Amino acid sequence: MNITAQIAKFKTFAAAMALVLSATSCDGVIYDGEGDCSVKYRIEFEYERNMEFADAFASKVGSVALYVFDASGVLVHQAAESGAALAADDYAMTLEMEPGEYDLLAWCGVDGSSFSVPEATVGKTTLEQMQCTMARKSDDTGAYVDSDLDALFHGLKRINYTSEPGVHTEVISLTKNTNNFRIILQQTWSDSSLVSDVEIENFEFTIVDDNGKMDYDNSVILEQTINYRPWDITTGYVDVDADVSSTRASQVAVSVAELTTARLMTDHNPVLIVNNKVTGERVLSVPIVDYALLVKGNYNRQMDDQEYLDRQDEYNMTFFLHNGQWLSSSIVINSWRVVLTNENL
Repeated sequence: MNITAQIAKFKTFAAAMALVLSATSCDGVIYDGEGDCSVKYRIEFEYERNMEFADAFASKVGSVALYVFDASGVLVHQAAESGAALAADDYAMTLEMEPGEYDLLAWCGVDGSSFSVPEATVGKTTLEQMQCTMARKSDDTGAYVDSDLDALFHGLKRINYTSEPGVHTEVISLTKNTNNFRIILQQTWSDSSLVSDVEIENFEFTIVDDNGKMDYDNSVILEQTINYRPWDITTGYVDVDADVSSTRASQVAVSVAELTTARLMTDHNPVLIVNNKVTGERVLSVPIVDYALLVKGNYNRQMDDQEYLDRQDEYNMTFFLHNGQWLSSSIVINSWRVVLTNENL
Protein backbone atom coordinates (compact mmCIF):
# COMPACT_ATOMS: atom_id res chain seq x y z
CA MET A 1 0.00 0.00 0.00
CA ASN A 2 1.51 3.32 -1.02
CA ILE A 3 1.81 6.26 1.34
CA THR A 4 -1.14 8.10 -0.23
CA ALA A 5 -3.50 5.16 0.39
CA GLN A 6 -2.28 4.82 3.96
CA ILE A 7 -2.93 8.50 4.66
CA ALA A 8 -6.43 8.25 3.21
CA LYS A 9 -7.22 5.18 5.32
CA PHE A 10 -5.95 6.91 8.47
CA LYS A 11 -8.13 9.98 7.81
CA THR A 12 -11.19 7.78 7.37
CA PHE A 13 -10.48 5.95 10.64
CA ALA A 14 -9.85 9.24 12.49
CA ALA A 15 -13.13 10.70 11.26
CA ALA A 16 -15.04 7.62 12.40
CA MET A 17 -13.47 7.75 15.84
CA ALA A 18 -14.26 11.45 16.15
CA LEU A 19 -17.91 10.73 15.38
CA VAL A 20 -18.03 7.99 18.02
CA LEU A 21 -16.40 10.22 20.64
CA SER A 22 -18.69 13.12 19.84
CA ALA A 23 -21.75 10.92 20.27
CA THR A 24 -20.72 10.17 23.85
CA SER A 25 -19.62 13.69 24.72
CA CYS A 26 -21.88 16.26 26.43
CA ASP A 27 -20.55 18.77 23.92
CA GLY A 28 -21.07 16.45 20.99
CA VAL A 29 -22.63 17.36 17.68
CA ILE A 30 -25.81 15.36 18.30
CA TYR A 31 -26.67 17.80 21.11
CA ASP A 32 -25.84 20.97 19.23
CA GLY A 33 -29.54 21.86 19.27
CA GLU A 34 -29.57 21.79 23.08
CA GLY A 35 -26.13 23.30 23.69
CA ASP A 36 -25.05 20.27 25.74
CA CYS A 37 -26.52 17.07 27.12
CA SER A 38 -27.39 18.47 30.54
CA VAL A 39 -30.96 18.44 31.88
CA LYS A 40 -32.69 21.76 32.54
CA TYR A 41 -36.17 22.38 33.93
CA ARG A 42 -38.12 25.59 33.26
CA ILE A 43 -41.44 26.65 34.82
CA GLU A 44 -43.66 29.09 32.99
CA PHE A 45 -46.90 30.62 34.28
CA GLU A 46 -50.07 31.64 32.49
CA TYR A 47 -53.25 33.40 33.55
CA GLU A 48 -55.81 32.83 30.83
CA ARG A 49 -58.66 31.76 33.14
CA ASN A 50 -60.41 35.07 32.58
CA MET A 51 -63.28 36.38 30.50
CA GLU A 52 -60.90 37.48 27.74
CA PHE A 53 -59.60 33.90 27.31
CA ALA A 54 -56.12 35.36 26.81
CA ASP A 55 -52.94 35.06 28.85
CA ALA A 56 -52.74 38.11 31.14
CA PHE A 57 -49.95 36.87 33.42
CA ALA A 58 -47.50 39.63 32.49
CA SER A 59 -49.98 42.45 33.18
CA LYS A 60 -51.92 41.04 36.15
CA VAL A 61 -49.50 39.05 38.31
CA GLY A 62 -47.05 41.04 40.42
CA SER A 63 -45.28 38.30 42.38
CA VAL A 64 -44.78 34.54 42.34
CA ALA A 65 -43.96 32.16 45.19
CA LEU A 66 -43.29 28.61 43.94
CA TYR A 67 -43.07 25.53 46.18
CA VAL A 68 -41.88 22.11 44.95
CA PHE A 69 -42.85 18.95 46.84
CA ASP A 70 -41.57 15.43 46.26
CA ALA A 71 -43.69 12.30 45.88
CA SER A 72 -44.07 12.03 49.66
CA GLY A 73 -45.43 15.58 49.87
CA VAL A 74 -42.38 17.18 51.53
CA LEU A 75 -40.91 20.48 50.35
CA VAL A 76 -37.66 20.08 48.39
CA HIS A 77 -37.33 23.49 46.77
CA GLN A 78 -38.85 26.98 46.87
CA ALA A 79 -38.35 30.13 44.85
CA ALA A 80 -39.89 33.59 44.66
CA GLU A 81 -39.74 36.52 42.28
CA SER A 82 -41.57 39.80 41.79
CA GLY A 83 -41.44 43.04 39.89
CA ALA A 84 -40.59 43.88 36.31
CA ALA A 85 -38.99 40.51 35.56
CA LEU A 86 -42.42 38.85 35.48
CA ALA A 87 -43.53 41.08 32.61
CA ALA A 88 -40.91 39.72 30.20
CA ASP A 89 -42.30 37.72 27.28
CA ASP A 90 -39.92 34.82 27.98
CA TYR A 91 -40.23 34.85 31.77
CA ALA A 92 -39.71 31.46 33.44
CA MET A 93 -38.26 30.06 36.65
CA THR A 94 -35.34 27.63 36.26
CA LEU A 95 -35.17 24.67 38.63
CA GLU A 96 -32.25 22.37 39.40
CA MET A 97 -33.98 19.13 40.30
CA GLU A 98 -33.33 15.42 40.28
CA PRO A 99 -35.56 13.39 37.96
CA GLY A 100 -38.78 12.29 39.64
CA GLU A 101 -42.40 13.13 40.37
CA TYR A 102 -43.19 16.49 41.98
CA ASP A 103 -46.13 18.68 42.93
CA LEU A 104 -45.60 22.34 42.05
CA LEU A 105 -47.66 24.84 44.05
CA ALA A 106 -47.79 28.53 43.16
CA TRP A 107 -49.25 31.25 45.38
CA CYS A 108 -49.01 34.60 43.62
CA GLY A 109 -49.69 37.84 45.47
CA VAL A 110 -48.83 36.70 49.01
CA ASP A 111 -45.99 39.16 49.51
CA GLY A 112 -48.27 42.07 50.49
CA SER A 113 -50.55 42.75 53.43
CA SER A 114 -53.73 40.99 52.19
CA PHE A 115 -52.78 37.30 52.14
CA SER A 116 -50.16 35.10 53.77
CA VAL A 117 -48.90 31.51 53.66
CA PRO A 118 -46.86 29.68 56.32
CA GLU A 119 -43.10 30.11 56.35
CA ALA A 120 -41.84 27.04 54.51
CA THR A 121 -38.76 24.94 55.35
CA VAL A 122 -37.12 22.56 52.87
CA GLY A 123 -37.23 18.98 54.15
CA LYS A 124 -39.93 19.76 56.70
CA THR A 125 -42.95 21.62 55.35
CA THR A 126 -45.64 19.50 53.68
CA LEU A 127 -47.95 20.31 50.81
CA GLU A 128 -51.02 20.12 53.06
CA GLN A 129 -49.59 22.86 55.29
CA MET A 130 -49.39 25.44 52.51
CA GLN A 131 -52.77 27.05 53.06
CA CYS A 132 -53.38 30.71 52.27
CA THR A 133 -55.09 32.98 54.81
CA MET A 134 -56.63 36.37 54.22
CA ALA A 135 -55.84 39.13 56.70
CA ARG A 136 -58.86 40.47 58.53
CA LYS A 137 -59.81 42.86 61.32
CA SER A 138 -62.40 42.38 64.03
CA ASP A 139 -64.87 44.41 66.07
CA ASP A 140 -68.06 43.71 67.98
CA THR A 141 -69.76 42.57 64.76
CA GLY A 142 -67.10 39.95 64.02
CA ALA A 143 -64.32 39.62 61.43
CA TYR A 144 -64.30 42.10 58.58
CA VAL A 145 -62.27 43.33 55.61
CA ASP A 146 -62.52 46.92 54.43
CA SER A 147 -59.55 47.20 52.06
CA ASP A 148 -58.96 46.67 48.36
CA LEU A 149 -57.34 43.24 48.58
CA ASP A 150 -54.17 42.48 46.64
CA ALA A 151 -54.83 40.27 43.64
CA LEU A 152 -54.30 36.63 44.63
CA PHE A 153 -53.61 33.77 42.21
CA HIS A 154 -53.22 30.02 42.71
CA GLY A 155 -51.74 27.22 40.62
CA LEU A 156 -51.05 23.54 41.26
CA LYS A 157 -49.56 20.98 38.89
CA ARG A 158 -48.09 17.49 39.18
CA ILE A 159 -45.12 16.82 36.91
CA ASN A 160 -42.77 13.94 36.20
CA TYR A 161 -39.24 15.06 35.37
CA THR A 162 -37.20 12.63 33.29
CA SER A 163 -33.42 12.40 32.91
CA GLU A 164 -33.64 12.92 29.16
CA PRO A 165 -31.09 15.58 28.17
CA GLY A 166 -32.39 18.95 27.10
CA VAL A 167 -34.64 21.75 28.33
CA HIS A 168 -37.96 20.65 29.82
CA THR A 169 -40.66 23.32 30.14
CA GLU A 170 -43.81 23.00 32.22
CA VAL A 171 -46.64 25.58 32.35
CA ILE A 172 -48.64 26.26 35.52
CA SER A 173 -52.11 27.68 34.88
CA LEU A 174 -53.29 30.22 37.46
CA THR A 175 -56.72 30.97 38.90
CA LYS A 176 -57.52 34.41 40.29
CA ASN A 177 -58.96 34.27 43.81
CA THR A 178 -60.06 37.88 44.30
CA ASN A 179 -63.16 39.66 42.99
CA ASN A 180 -64.08 43.32 42.75
CA PHE A 181 -67.69 44.39 43.30
CA ARG A 182 -69.16 47.73 42.34
CA ILE A 183 -72.59 48.07 43.96
CA ILE A 184 -74.60 50.94 42.51
CA LEU A 185 -77.66 52.13 44.40
CA GLN A 186 -79.78 54.50 42.31
CA GLN A 187 -82.82 56.40 43.58
CA THR A 188 -85.14 58.66 41.63
CA TRP A 189 -87.82 61.12 42.75
CA SER A 190 -90.61 62.54 40.67
CA ASP A 191 -90.88 65.38 43.21
CA SER A 192 -87.55 66.94 44.19
CA SER A 193 -89.03 67.99 47.55
CA LEU A 194 -88.88 64.31 48.62
CA VAL A 195 -85.12 64.07 48.24
CA SER A 196 -84.40 64.86 51.87
CA ASP A 197 -86.65 62.02 53.03
CA VAL A 198 -84.17 59.34 51.99
CA GLU A 199 -80.51 60.31 52.18
CA ILE A 200 -78.28 58.18 49.97
CA GLU A 201 -75.50 58.41 52.57
CA ASN A 202 -77.66 56.49 55.05
CA PHE A 203 -77.14 53.15 53.31
CA GLU A 204 -74.39 50.71 54.28
CA PHE A 205 -73.20 47.80 52.17
CA THR A 206 -71.80 44.43 53.25
CA ILE A 207 -70.97 41.16 51.51
CA VAL A 208 -70.98 38.22 53.92
CA ASP A 209 -69.08 35.02 53.12
CA ASP A 210 -66.93 32.37 54.82
CA ASN A 211 -64.10 32.24 52.27
CA GLY A 212 -61.16 33.76 54.13
CA LYS A 213 -58.90 30.69 53.97
CA MET A 214 -57.89 28.59 50.96
CA ASP A 215 -56.36 25.11 50.99
CA TYR A 216 -53.31 24.06 48.98
CA ASP A 217 -55.63 22.77 46.21
CA ASN A 218 -57.51 26.10 46.16
CA SER A 219 -60.64 24.74 47.80
CA VAL A 220 -62.09 27.08 50.42
CA ILE A 221 -61.77 26.01 54.05
CA LEU A 222 -64.83 26.72 56.16
CA GLU A 223 -63.82 28.81 59.15
CA GLN A 224 -64.69 32.35 60.21
CA THR A 225 -67.49 34.37 58.61
CA ILE A 226 -66.10 37.49 56.93
CA ASN A 227 -67.97 40.78 56.54
CA TYR A 228 -66.62 42.52 53.47
CA ARG A 229 -67.12 46.27 53.74
CA PRO A 230 -66.59 48.94 51.09
CA TRP A 231 -63.13 50.40 50.71
CA ASP A 232 -64.61 53.30 48.78
CA ILE A 233 -68.07 54.90 48.61
CA THR A 234 -69.01 57.71 46.25
CA THR A 235 -72.35 59.53 46.47
CA GLY A 236 -73.96 62.29 44.47
CA TYR A 237 -77.15 63.88 43.17
CA VAL A 238 -78.04 64.85 39.61
CA ASP A 239 -81.10 66.26 37.86
CA VAL A 240 -82.57 64.35 34.94
CA ASP A 241 -85.30 65.20 32.42
CA ALA A 242 -84.72 68.87 33.09
CA ASP A 243 -86.27 71.34 30.67
CA VAL A 244 -84.69 74.72 30.01
CA SER A 245 -88.15 76.27 30.14
CA SER A 246 -89.00 74.67 33.50
CA THR A 247 -87.46 74.70 36.96
CA ARG A 248 -88.90 71.27 37.77
CA ALA A 249 -86.87 68.11 37.15
CA SER A 250 -86.66 64.56 38.41
CA GLN A 251 -83.67 63.98 40.59
CA VAL A 252 -81.43 60.93 40.86
CA ALA A 253 -79.28 60.05 43.84
CA VAL A 254 -76.48 57.56 43.29
CA SER A 255 -74.27 55.71 45.75
CA VAL A 256 -71.41 53.60 44.42
CA ALA A 257 -69.77 51.19 46.87
CA GLU A 258 -66.63 49.25 45.91
CA LEU A 259 -65.72 46.04 47.73
CA THR A 260 -63.17 43.26 47.18
CA THR A 261 -63.73 39.66 48.24
CA ALA A 262 -61.86 36.37 48.13
CA ARG A 263 -62.78 33.47 45.83
CA LEU A 264 -66.45 32.81 45.08
CA MET A 265 -67.53 29.17 45.24
CA THR A 266 -70.65 27.49 43.90
CA ASP A 267 -71.11 25.58 47.16
CA HIS A 268 -71.01 28.74 49.30
CA ASN A 269 -73.70 31.35 49.77
CA PRO A 270 -72.22 34.85 49.80
CA VAL A 271 -74.88 37.47 50.42
CA LEU A 272 -74.97 41.18 49.60
CA ILE A 273 -76.76 43.10 52.35
CA VAL A 274 -77.84 46.74 52.22
CA ASN A 275 -79.05 48.32 55.48
CA ASN A 276 -80.35 51.74 56.39
CA LYS A 277 -77.96 52.97 59.08
CA VAL A 278 -80.48 55.43 60.54
CA THR A 279 -83.51 53.17 60.85
CA GLY A 280 -81.65 49.88 61.21
CA GLU A 281 -83.89 48.47 58.49
CA ARG A 282 -82.54 45.83 56.12
CA VAL A 283 -83.26 47.18 52.67
CA LEU A 284 -82.22 44.15 50.65
CA SER A 285 -80.42 40.80 50.91
CA VAL A 286 -79.21 39.25 47.65
CA PRO A 287 -77.50 35.83 47.17
CA ILE A 288 -74.61 36.87 44.95
CA VAL A 289 -73.75 33.55 43.33
CA ASP A 290 -77.36 32.83 42.37
CA TYR A 291 -77.76 36.19 40.66
CA ALA A 292 -74.32 36.12 39.05
CA LEU A 293 -75.02 32.74 37.47
CA LEU A 294 -78.30 33.99 36.02
CA VAL A 295 -76.29 35.88 33.40
CA LYS A 296 -73.64 33.21 32.83
CA GLY A 297 -75.42 31.85 29.79
CA ASN A 298 -75.09 35.20 28.05
CA TYR A 299 -71.32 34.74 28.10
CA ASN A 300 -70.79 31.04 27.51
CA ARG A 301 -73.43 28.38 28.02
CA GLN A 302 -70.84 25.62 27.77
CA MET A 303 -68.89 26.91 30.77
CA ASP A 304 -69.56 25.20 34.09
CA ASP A 305 -70.61 27.36 37.03
CA GLN A 306 -67.33 27.29 38.96
CA GLU A 307 -65.30 28.13 35.88
CA TYR A 308 -67.53 31.13 35.25
CA LEU A 309 -67.07 32.38 38.82
CA ASP A 310 -63.29 31.94 38.50
CA ARG A 311 -63.05 33.68 35.15
CA GLN A 312 -65.34 36.60 36.04
CA ASP A 313 -63.48 38.75 38.57
CA GLU A 314 -65.45 41.99 38.30
CA TYR A 315 -69.13 42.42 39.13
CA ASN A 316 -71.18 45.56 38.60
CA MET A 317 -74.61 45.36 40.25
CA THR A 318 -77.14 48.19 40.01
CA PHE A 319 -80.28 48.47 42.16
CA PHE A 320 -83.11 50.95 41.65
CA LEU A 321 -85.48 52.82 43.98
CA HIS A 322 -88.17 55.38 43.25
CA ASN A 323 -89.36 57.89 45.84
CA GLY A 324 -87.56 55.82 48.47
CA GLN A 325 -89.24 52.53 47.53
CA TRP A 326 -87.64 49.59 45.77
CA LEU A 327 -88.86 49.11 42.23
CA SER A 328 -90.38 45.72 41.42
CA SER A 329 -88.53 45.55 38.15
CA SER A 330 -84.93 44.54 37.79
CA ILE A 331 -81.31 44.76 38.74
CA VAL A 332 -78.44 45.01 36.31
CA ILE A 333 -75.47 42.64 36.63
CA ASN A 334 -72.52 43.26 34.32
CA SER A 335 -74.82 45.07 31.85
CA TRP A 336 -77.33 42.19 31.79
CA ARG A 337 -80.78 42.92 33.18
CA VAL A 338 -82.28 40.45 35.65
CA VAL A 339 -86.02 40.72 36.13
CA LEU A 340 -87.22 40.26 39.71
CA THR A 341 -89.79 41.40 42.23
CA ASN A 342 -89.57 42.89 45.70
CA GLU A 343 -90.02 39.42 47.16
CA ASN A 344 -86.76 38.33 45.50
CA LEU A 345 -84.90 40.90 47.55
